[in-house]
Amino acid sequence: MLKGFKNFLMQGDLIVVAVGLVVALAFSTLIKAFTDSIITPLVNALAGGGATGKGIGWTVNGQRIDLGAFIGALIYFVIFMAVIYFLIVVPYRAYMHKRGQTVFGDPPPTRTCPSCRMSDVPAAAVRCPHCTSDLAAA
Repeated sequence: MLKGFKNFLMQGDLIVVAVGLVVALAFSTLIKAFTDSIITPLVNALAGGGATGKGIGWTVNGQRIDLGAFIGALIYFVIFMAVIYFLIVVPYRAYMHKRGQTVFGDPPPTRTCPSCRMSDVPAAAVRCPHCTSDLAAA
């Protein structure tokens, strides 16, 4: 049982995912600090937030709805996903392409079965996998 677990842990794909998660966590912390320290105060300052630091938002029944923090979180998400894409996904896709494998590519083409109307039938199929009706050649 331990040998199987060791083989599972030492798979190349699992190592790549683990390293990617650690790197993503580090970038997440960096980008969170950037948006909290720079972006959110800038958004609030542009909205006329004074010395009280309220920024964009409303107070309803004593509860603060902080729109500036939400805009900062949205900017954080966009920056974080861009960093992950350009620093992890693009190099990994190029690395796997050099090894002869396609990852994160377009899905294979499909067509709709005229009998059962399922739309996930492979384009080259001659028989529908759902209703087993014969299909015309594509």
